[in-house]
Amino acid sequence: MVYAQGEKVESLELLQAYREKPSVRLRNELVRRNVGLVRKVAHQVSRRCGEPYEDLVQVGCLGLIRAVERFDVSRGHSFSSFAVPYIRGEMQHYLRDRSSAVRIPRRLQELARRGRRAGQEATQALGRTPGEKELADLLEISFEEWRQVKLARSNRLPLSLDAPVNLQEDATFCLGDLLPDYSYQSFCLAEEDRLRLQQALTHLEDSTRQIIEFVFFQDLTQTETARRLGLSPMTVSRRITKGLRELWGVLNSPV
Repeated sequence: MVYAQGEKVESLELLQAYREKPSVRLRNELVRRNVGLVRKVAHQVSRRCGEPYEDLVQVGCLGLIRAVERFDVSRGHSFSSFAVPYIRGEMQHYLRDRSSAVRIPRRLQELARRGRRAGQEATQALGRTPGEKELADLLEISFEEWRQVKLARSNRLPLSLDAPVNLQEDATFCLGDLLPDYSYQSFCLAEEDRLRLQQALTHLEDSTRQIIEFVFFQDLTQTETARRLGLSPMTVSRRITKGLRELWGVLNSPV
């Protein structure tokens, strides 16, 4: 027990050293020390799918590396609790990428492509990200149709439902916890629940929804999201908290 506790302290010291001065040597050592977490999750996931255990371990190690790079010792969280969602999420992305894609009507696909181009051009011209209504006007379609395009496009992206988020100072939740059914154990979110979550997002303000999409759909950090939108990291953090609380209310309201 003393040895195990000593190893834990040593790992935290290595994590702190890596945060202060990242290096490949330190990162590889931390991965070696924590690869047991990857193997444990790979065993759980391999029992639910047909993918080889060894492949899942390799993919899970990528999630472990991401956790090492993002872990902040000063927050006082356990590294294993912090790392497992990243490991499982990487495996989840891998499995979804290998599964058959959702077929989206050709018109919606074309509108999505045009919308991306129009958004880029408008951002350069305006010096800011255009709103959803502005994009719909540029494409000469109704606002409701543009919402359908956004929903269809988002449904093709994997959701980081295991990513940890803080709704309260002393409590950490996952995005998947916003759904009412806490006994749901599958690592892949049921299609019906996934659609409910997508539809609930349409109730948020455009700016708040965009931030949540960047963080949970496109897997950007809050700092990267703030830089992209020209906001402060604190503003991004507050809007995420506000948006998640609003989603909680929508998803748990009587149908």
